Parts: sequence; structure tokens; C-alpha cells
Amino acid sequence: MKRTGFDNQKYLITQSEQIRRRIAQFDGKLYLEFGGKLFDDYHASRVLPGFEPDSKIRMLQQLGNDVEIVIVINAEDIEANKTRGDLGITYGDDVLRLIDNFREMGLYVGSVVLTRFSGQASANAFFNHLTSLGIRCYRHYTIPGYPSDVARIVSEDGLGKNDYIETSRSLVVVTAPGPGSGKMATCLSQLYHDHKRGLKSGYAKFETFPIWNLPLKHPVNLAYEAATADLNDVNMIDPFHLDAYNETAVNYNRDVEIFPVLTAIFEKIQGKSPYNSPTDMGVNMAGNCIIDDDACKLASKMEILRRYYTACVNRCKNKIDNEKEIRTLELLMNKAGVTPDIFPAISAALLKAETTGLPAGAMVLPDGRIVTGKTSNTLGAASALLLNALKALGDIDKDIDLIAADVLAPICELKTQYLKHKNPRLHTDEVLLALTISALSNPIAKQALEQLKNLSGSDAHFSVILSDEDERNLRRLGINVSSEAQYESKRLYHK
Repeated sequence: MKRTGFDNQKYLITQSEQIRRRIAQFDGKLYLEFGGKLFDDYHASRVLPGFEPDSKIRMLQQLGNDVEIVIVINAEDIEANKTRGDLGITYGDDVLRLIDNFREMGLYVGSVVLTRFSGQASANAFFNHLTSLGIRCYRHYTIPGYPSDVARIVSEDGLGKNDYIETSRSLVVVTAPGPGSGKMATCLSQLYHDHKRGLKSGYAKFETFPIWNLPLKHPVNLAYEAATADLNDVNMIDPFHLDAYNETAVNYNRDVEIFPVLTAIFEKIQGKSPYNSPTDMGVNMAGNCIIDDDACKLASKMEILRRYYTACVNRCKNKIDNEKEIRTLELLMNKAGVTPDIFPAISAALLKAETTGLPAGAMVLPDGRIVTGKTSNTLGAASALLLNALKALGDIDKDIDLIAADVLAPICELKTQYLKHKNPRLHTDEVLLALTISALSNPIAKQALEQLKNLSGSDAHFSVILSDEDERNLRRLGINVSSEAQYESKRLYHK
């Protein structure tokens, strides 16, 4: 079984306690800039085995009625119809999704803020739509010279022009659909307006990565650089922390670069900065909850390798020039001592493809066993691999057909004859539907179906690029997926 490297329960307790202490530091009012994903943080769960993807939300739920959420969206992103790559929806739609999700989890969403607002037509329409839904909305404006012109920023012509966000709870979590939304500027605006009103409030930052109390070149921190290779984020020793405390701490370049400006802004608003370093601003306790460092190192090396394969596939699929990102990932692989040899599914998949002359895949199950799957007349490589993995987990003879040929054949015929697909082979969702139907009368198929829950944590690699549908389905089952950067066919159009 895969080793657990992270104590999730300890994290929930210590992280919420740390945030409560920070709230108390500022007389009971804290604006907490929340970086990264609040929901479905699969990067963290991959590099910190044992970290639950919903941990941050569960931690906020422990803080209960003290929490109010403010969602920030850049008006320019609304105007540009910017889309989340992982979900395929616009940032505007993601705001609505986030509000629904927070409410379903019992968390209070106080308002939405449109930043960098300058009267954009789409932003105005979005503002009016939210208002019609009963959601409080505010506008924040572009400040010329932000973030370097401190005198202008901290003035009535700067932060003073922004709407004041009415909040009612002690912890205001400021989050957003994606980067560049203006979370920090929103927090600073609130500090300015609170100070004008004679209210004492504070600011802190929640970022899971890099983990400040791990070494700079620890694979967990290198995996964060790999995850942000397209953003040119670089981990570095926090020089302000080292100077203030003679203690080494890891931060990333953007926070280190902006810290002198933040210090000047804090001093101009409140007379004094509460922090001596960018690391001081953070409240992250993840590093204190690692219980098996070797397990986290191996998981992080695997993540770096997956990120490399993903970047190569993206170059092939999207015809983009991401050579700089790929070179960065190659350097990170070198730093972390990562080669394809650490992932035995790669050589197994390529060998299977070579011996069969057709696309193939291989999977390392959570217990360490390796299974393979090959393309056939009725099944694609992903579908065949999925069925073989279920057989292995259910201790079912590998030569047994879980789905009878007289069930598969008419489905393939339906796809080509009536639905006009060129490829008759079943995708993973189709094969799971067929397996579910077979399980009604076939106890062995039922035995295999019951193993779906045990696939989570498996790692799979394929000799060719998967369809978006197959990749999405495997990921939903908790399987980490990578592939070679080549298509099954030499056709130019692959959608």
C-alpha cells in the first residue's frame, strides 16, 4: 500500500488554531488572502500523501460562524471571457460555482468584488446579474502606479476610491477563481478603510506552497515550482526573515519582491508594519504535519515527472510555444534527481505498445502491482487498462471477459452506424456503463465493479495522448494520468 506522509487530522487542528491566534493578534478582525485552490486541491494531495483534497474547506468549517468569504474577480478577466483551464468554464461562471459550493458546505459568502473596474460592459452586466441574484457586489478600481507608488496608493485617490466592503465576521477569507484577481489589493483596501473608521484590522496570507520550513530544494517545494512553471514562480530563501531572525525560511519570488512595498503601505496606513518578513505574513502549518518525509519526497518527484509529461502533451495538443516551461521542468527534474525510471508504468506501457504494435497503457496500483492494457477492436487502451486493473484488485483471472462480446458488439455498432463515430472502441465511461449492466446478472462483473473505490491513488501512463474524455474519467476515479506526447494517428485534427 502507498505510504501516508501527511497527518491530515493534525493539520486541521493546528491550522485552525494558528488562524485563530492571528485573528486575536489584530483585535478580532483579520483579512486572510487565500491563495491556491480552496476546493479539490489535488496537487497538495499528490505531493503530501494523506492530505485530503477538501482539507482547507474542512479547516474553515471548523472556524464556523467566525468565517465570511469574499470572492474577488478581475473585471478585465470578465471582459476577456477568461476561462479556467482545469474546468473549462469562465471565471464569471466559476464565481457562481464557488458561491454554490461554499453555501452547500455551510460557509457564508458575504459579497463579490470586481477589481480593476473601469466601466467594462461585460463587467457591468455581470455586476447587475449578481445583484439581481441577491448577492452584494462592490467595485474596486485600477490605481495608476500600483503597487510601487505608495503615496498615491494610500490616498483618497487610490485605495480611498474603492467601495468599502461591509463585513460582519472576524475572519474574512478573500479568495478568487484564479491568479491575478486582486486579492491582496482588496485586503489592503479594507485595511485603509477600516483605519479611516477607527477600526483595527489585520492582514495575513494563506499559501500551502512553498512550505516555508522545508529546505529550498526539498522535492515538495520543487514540485510547487513545477506546478507554476508557466508563471515563472521561483522559490527562494526569504532574505528578510533571515535578517530579522537568523532563521532560514522558504518563500517565492513575487512575495519577496513585493514585501518592501507592502511594508511601506502598512506603515502609511497603520503607522507600523506588523511583519518583519513575507514569511511572517503566512499562516501555513502544513510543514509541521509531515510524518513521513521519504513518502512525500517520492510523491513529489512523481508529480514533477507528471508535470513534465503534461507540458510536452500541451505543446503537442495546443500547438503552443512552451519551450521555456519545458526547459524549466527539465531543470527541476535534474535538481530533484527525477528520471522516468522512478515510474515503472512508463517502461511497461511502452513495452506493451511495442510488442502489440498498438497504443497501450500501464498502471501502478496502490499496492505496487503493475497491470497493462492494450488496444483491441472494441476497447481503447484506457478502457482495457481500467478493466484489467479492476480484475487485479478483485483477484479475478485476467483471461475472464468481464463484459461479454455480445454486449460490446452492439454498443460499438451503435457508435459507428447510428452516432456516426469513426472509432468504434469504447471510452472509459462507456465501458463502465457496460460493466454496470453486466453486473446485474454476472457476479464476477459485480465483483470487479466493487473495486472502483480502490483505484484511487493509482498512477497510469499511456503510449499515446488520451482523449479528453478518457483522461477526465480516469482522474475522477482518483487515478494520476500521464502520457507520451504523441497521438494514436497521424491525422491533423484530433478533437
